[in-house]
Amino acid sequence: MNDATASDAAASAARPVLDVWCELQCPDCRTALDDLRVLRERYGDRLDIRLRHFPLEKHKHAYAAAQAAEEAADQGQGWPYIEAVLARAEELGGRGEKLLLEVAGELGLDAEEVDTALIDGRHLLIVDADQAEGKAIGVTGTPTYVIGGERLDGGRNQEGLRARIEEIADRLLAEQG
Repeated sequence: MNDATASDAAASAARPVLDVWCELQCPDCRTALDDLRVLRERYGDRLDIRLRHFPLEKHKHAYAAAQAAEEAADQGQGWPYIEAVLARAEELGGRGEKLLLEVAGELGLDAEEVDTALIDGRHLLIVDADQAEGKAIGVTGTPTYVIGGERLDGGRNQEGLRARIEEIADRLLAEQG
């Protein structure tokens, strides 16, 4: 590892992290996208916003969508793919994997590779690990946020959550100096 990479890695490790347990067939997660966009604009690379997968059993295509999102991330289009699928969350319920592949094609991704990833299960471990970690810390629904060791549940009501996240992020950034 060269010096520039080491310092980049150290800076990345030092950034506050906002974990967002989400699932791509969830209408509440689609609503939460507006807050995530504002947070990404406000903090840029000073806050590491990580989407964590938490597919719910009641949404039959959420697990496949999580795997497809991981493949999109591998192809360099993680957030655009997540946003595009969430924008069509209700449609995903009826169209399933066809919609996931359609969105991949619309974004210029290799849709055949997304399809292959869904077949061969190459991203199952990531999705399962996210879900297991979420369950271990008490996540029961989506979206759920964790920042600075505090869990904030947005599944029922997201009112005031962005302000609380900003308050915690500002405190963590101030502590860093």
